[in-house]
Amino acid sequence: MPLHKDDPKSVGGYKLVDRLGTGGMGIVYWGRSRSGRDVAVKVVHAQYAEDTVFRARFRQEIEAVRKVSGAFTAPVVDADPEAVRPWMATQYVPGSSLAQRIRDQGGLRGTELRRLALGLVEALRDIHRAGVVHRDLKPANVLIADDGPRVIDFGISRAAENHNTLTETGQMIGTPPFMSPEQFTDARTVGPASDVFSLGALLVFSVTGRGPFDADSPYLTAFRVVHEAPRLDGVAQPLRAVLERCLAKEAADRPELDELAQEFADALPEANPADPATVTLRRDALGTSEETSSGANPAAETKLPRVLRRGRRARPLLAAAGTVGVLALGLLGYATYGPGFAEPEEAASAPIAASRWAAPPTGWQPWQTTAYETAQRGEAKALAKESGSPTDVTCRRYEDAVYCAGNNILPVRLDGRTGTTVWRSSLASADSGDTAVHNFTLLGVRDGAVLLRQAVYEGASVDRTSVVALDTESGKQLWSRDVNDAGIDQMLSGDLVLTVDSSGRLVTARSPRTGTDRWTTQVPADNYCQFLTVGSGLYRHCFPDDETQAAEFLELKPADGSVVRRLKIPYTTGLLGTVDGRLAFAVGPTGPTRPEELTFSTVLLIDPDTGALTTTKLPKTYEGAVTLAADTLWITAANGQVTAVSPLTGKQLWQNRTDAEGSGRPTYDARTRTLYVASLSGRVAALDGRRGTLLWETGARAEQLASGETTKSEVRSYGGALIVNTPDGTVFTLDPAHPERNSG
Repeated sequence: MPLHKDDPKSVGGYKLVDRLGTGGMGIVYWGRSRSGRDVAVKVVHAQYAEDTVFRARFRQEIEAVRKVSGAFTAPVVDADPEAVRPWMATQYVPGSSLAQRIRDQGGLRGTELRRLALGLVEALRDIHRAGVVHRDLKPANVLIADDGPRVIDFGISRAAENHNTLTETGQMIGTPPFMSPEQFTDARTVGPASDVFSLGALLVFSVTGRGPFDADSPYLTAFRVVHEAPRLDGVAQPLRAVLERCLAKEAADRPELDELAQEFADALPEANPADPATVTLRRDALGTSEETSSGANPAAETKLPRVLRRGRRARPLLAAAGTVGVLALGLLGYATYGPGFAEPEEAASAPIAASRWAAPPTGWQPWQTTAYETAQRGEAKALAKESGSPTDVTCRRYEDAVYCAGNNILPVRLDGRTGTTVWRSSLASADSGDTAVHNFTLLGVRDGAVLLRQAVYEGASVDRTSVVALDTESGKQLWSRDVNDAGIDQMLSGDLVLTVDSSGRLVTARSPRTGTDRWTTQVPADNYCQFLTVGSGLYRHCFPDDETQAAEFLELKPADGSVVRRLKIPYTTGLLGTVDGRLAFAVGPTGPTRPEELTFSTVLLIDPDTGALTTTKLPKTYEGAVTLAADTLWITAANGQVTAVSPLTGKQLWQNRTDAEGSGRPTYDARTRTLYVASLSGRVAALDGRRGTLLWETGARAEQLASGETTKSEVRSYGGALIVNTPDGTVFTLDPAHPERNSG
């Protein structure tokens, strides 16, 4: 990608030719020495240059790389950790990462797999001989050059005998699918055998396209690494037996590198002169980033593994994986990387044209905060956190403010330009007991009112449930109604807020600002009902307890609640939105379904004027969160895979993989034709809506990693800026034209 106007012309005597990528901690440039030698130059961001701990960590990385020399590593050429902005130059490696190689061409076989396995063993041998443990061996940290693999990025490595390092501050650092059990349970015991475990996981990924412990969340992945046997389906004998030994839970049971080299040589075939030459990706053969990024060809599908559907098991597994602590995923940084350099996470890159993006609001600067900060007005302090409990924080933007609430998280208003906590509500009533837990669900913001569902728990039971309206300016309560909403979902529809009486059947539409009654309707007994708004239409979708019966779908007049049209449709449907003037429903194997978590293989289209039904059969069954926009279904899977499908033809338009695992519903920006997804850890990815090209991807930003059991991360637009919130209560903003710019 081209240099920015504020980029330096040279660093340490190396002329800068191009940008290779930007990380959360620094920028990587393609540099050239006076003699014409190409290097990759990593320059630390200015805000971290003043951080003495970070500067020491960067110095540690330089020392680690300098200790290591060998044919299968990228050696350091030059460095100055004491510069105003510390920098390091390493050998420029022309080739893609192993992650990109698998993403683009699928698993390795034969000669190419043998070459990788033996090359990595030799690389680790050189690293360990220098007294260094890499600790982050993963596909993104292996470059595939013409003459063999290169192991890169020693950012979290350490001397094998040093058990008191800068990276051990109570945080587990690494990439969960490729970390060893001891990295989770006791980082002080991590030694060379940890890299052998990571090598085994990496080679399983290289063969099958998936890791042996892949799961829906980093916590569940960590639990599997520590407690469960690896999944080695697709790995044939005798290689499988070797990898099983590498993945032994006890470090002492894993093979030594010399032994492993012989076992790989025996298990993998020698090169056959009749075999075709190994194909690797060279920078000069890649063409433009958009042409080579996976998913660029609308007819092509990246072959990636299907993961288990996100379920309701996350909460107990969090307790079981309690030794994991907070995964410090944020160190992995922001990535818009192309091939040929050493940085933590690689992603297919496309040039980011400044003209693509709109200017952020006047006076806005990037900021990051949490829902727990001291407020200027109202309740100054947040409620005490319950240890280990999920907070399920949700946020909404309204005008120039952001409103957030969650489980035992009092509603707050944040300034959209600065992130300052303007007020915190006093809704935790004084008459509640000391043991009361107040769970707030943010329904939305309408007409100057923040609408919330408040459930007060005394012990394990719900003591009271109500719908509450707060004034957006002051945070003061406007009105409140007790409700029995056990059988009703989605209580805010358009400019109406819906409350349910104590019977659970009479639903009253009210004015959001005043709570004034508009009209009342009765829902059928023994049904679960959703009230939905699509465009200007109001709909009631009811599912009988008897799943053999059809679901009832009614169009209502928003003015008086009278029925306009009544339809009987399949039980296993969920309303997605409109396409080509018709209502679009996902049809899956079970129901009722919601866009936040769907499994479906058919789209049902209904003409709202005539009631005519047509169906679109999709090429396969999709699982994940779904957004319907621009006549396209955007689907995010639990493993970070994003797919675009036409609901009219059923054709898969593109598919690409991101690191935004456990993402909620994607956000589509029609003006820039950009799709945004965010992971539970706060990693944000931007994709071109037309081709699926990964434009950029940030590092993780969440303070803690929530379970994501009921709430996912969300991305919302704010003029030309983005507002992102994660379930743990972290809220931050980004400029999509400069996503590397952090707060401060």
